Amino acid sequence: MSLTNKSVVVITGAASGIGRALAIRLAQENISGLAISDLNEEGLANTRELIDNPNLKITTHIVDVASEGEMRSFAGDVIQQHGRVTHVINNAGAALGGAVSEVSVEDIRWLMDINFWGVVYGSKFFLPHLEKEDSAHIVNISSLFGFIAPPGQATYCASKFAVRGFTESLRHELEKTNIAVSLVHPGGINTNIVNNARIGENVSLSEKEVEKRKAQENQNINRTSPEKAAETILRGIKSKNPRILIGFDSWLLSTIARVFPKRYFSIIDLISGGRLRSD
Repeated sequence: MSLTNKSVVVITGAASGIGRALAIRLAQENISGLAISDLNEEGLANTRELIDNPNLKITTHIVDVASEGEMRSFAGDVIQQHGRVTHVINNAGAALGGAVSEVSVEDIRWLMDINFWGVVYGSKFFLPHLEKEDSAHIVNISSLFGFIAPPGQATYCASKFAVRGFTESLRHELEKTNIAVSLVHPGGINTNIVNNARIGENVSLSEKEVEKRKAQENQNINRTSPEKAAETILRGIKSKNPRILIGFDSWLLSTIARVFPKRYFSIIDLISGGRLRSD
């Protein structure tokens, strides 16, 4: 049993991108409730307006996933308003541009608080409620950069490798329980994460150069639509797939990294023509 008419699904980062596409797609399923959250109040309201299912109970929650207190309260609010939770999709994330020498410790902490601690809080604070269900599911979003580590992406990769390690260990801990755990590795997805990325405080680029770099990154690597990504994740939820790869790039580059662990990036660099470099 996966998604049923008793399922209540939680999605963080639902104001845009994969989170919005997931909310819209899951609302088409025969589920009981949907709790969507984001820090972007306007974007979250827009997502709510795009959901066309008058019979579905939907609640919106303005939540900073980097805040332990807000995430703890979020779990309580969902239970108070829906009575239960069966699926938690920890999707919220951010990006940070700049080499290690260019980003500050504060920049790194900011990104880790969102990308890693947001996943930890979402998994841990909803876990006691998931344990009460006959069947439940935690879905955590990592990245292609949870497999490979291009130059100029050390902080982002650190956060996504951390999500990968945390989630795989959690899956093994819950292996013989009622809770399935899935780890998602999207390749290049056409979302606003690059456009909204923070640039390290010591990066010496003009505003025009920053915009040019972001546009180039979008053109080079963001190939898959959020809707297609959401459909792939939904199939993975229904089949309880522990590892969900999105896009041919995710499958290919993760395979290269696994087969050639010492020199994978030189191979990827050659194949891609340097398109994954941001240094």
